Amino acid sequence: MVSASSPPPKDLVPSDNKWTEEQNASRRAKWWYSTFHTVTAMIGAGVLSLPLAMAYLGWGPGIMVLVLCWCLTLNTMWQMIQLHECVPGTRFDRYVDLGRHAFGPKLGPWIVLPQQLIVQVGCDIVYMVTGGKCLKQFVEMACTNCTRVRQSYWILIFGGIHFFLSQLPNFNSVAGVSLAAAVMSLSYSTIAWAGCLGKGQIDNVSYAYKNTGPADNMFRIFNALGQISFAFAGHAVALEIQATIPSTPEKPSKVPMWKGVVGAYFINAICYFPVALIGYWAFGQDVDDNVLMNLRKPAWLIASANLMVVVHVIGSYQVYAMPVFDLLEKMMMRKLNFPPGILLRLIARTAYVAFTLFIGVSFPFFGDLLGFFGGFGFAPTSFFLPSVMWLIIKKPKRFSGKWFVNWASIYIGVFIMVASTIGGLRNIVTDASTYSFYT
Repeated sequence: MVSASSPPPKDLVPSDNKWTEEQNASRRAKWWYSTFHTVTAMIGAGVLSLPLAMAYLGWGPGIMVLVLCWCLTLNTMWQMIQLHECVPGTRFDRYVDLGRHAFGPKLGPWIVLPQQLIVQVGCDIVYMVTGGKCLKQFVEMACTNCTRVRQSYWILIFGGIHFFLSQLPNFNSVAGVSLAAAVMSLSYSTIAWAGCLGKGQIDNVSYAYKNTGPADNMFRIFNALGQISFAFAGHAVALEIQATIPSTPEKPSKVPMWKGVVGAYFINAICYFPVALIGYWAFGQDVDDNVLMNLRKPAWLIASANLMVVVHVIGSYQVYAMPVFDLLEKMMMRKLNFPPGILLRLIARTAYVAFTLFIGVSFPFFGDLLGFFGGFGFAPTSFFLPSVMWLIIKKPKRFSGKWFVNWASIYIGVFIMVASTIGGLRNIVTDASTYSFYT
């Protein structure tokens, strides 16, 4: 496992040996690995819901929130990369390791680990739903005469793929899947905005705020904030990705990792902003929570885009699942005295895939799930936890530029977390009341 080399808190002392130990297969990644791993982790289901978020926020606020989130999360990503080796000779290979250093060995795991797990498990649940829906859409568009199959069955088929892929041992072993996923994300994002541009504006397009009643509209706006924060989600696995890059005092891992992340954020920008703005321009307040669902022609191109989404979320699922697999296996070895090996991997990973599959089949509310998990998990891990840890560890000068930026990230992140969690949960409850389960 990538994180198996994570040093315990008692080892947080300078040591020249720390820089060279365990430079094995898990420490051989190049800078471009961080690019496509980060793209795979960040660009996913969220990009297709951005036009709907724009529909609830409107042109001005929507663009402002998108730009603000892009800038703030790029800054917090840079902070995490710098903090990965903030103690000379020690590498914090996991988010929870950095949390222990910042908040203490007892408090750190309780602050960081629940948020990270919410992000990773929440993403995997949403990707189950997304993969199943897009697989259904692809088959129905590619074979118009085929018998229609329930959406639940498509989610089950998509989940079945992961029972096999989950047995791959570590991050480097899924590098090929992750690279394919990164290419697919750029491809289907381009098809989404180009398709909207080619289709043009629908008749009587309206950019007025969705009028669903004052209370409902407020909750939907809150949910839209969560959908946007969900779209900036790579932080939860950033340290695990950086841990795959070799590091020496002369060539620390933060240099190639940052190079890779800059490339990933450039790709992020050319995917997110055109899809959000052109999708909203084309459909206005009538846009779907997955903009590809609004596009029907040319059928072969939209069908291809849906298949690309399937390939992408297959890779994204594995990127987010790998740290959880590691945690589960270590816990089973420690608590249940399981011997390491194939049997442990088979039991732990199969159980996890089955759990996320069951939740995804039971609650396939794509947009609402994005908002709920975006607020509850991604706002802390992407917006304000890195800033809090930076203030504790680096202690920037009071009222300096870095001090103000970090406190701005904290306040904005806390607001997004509270608002979008409330909005997403309320919308799930509302939509569940009119939904026929397992259809």
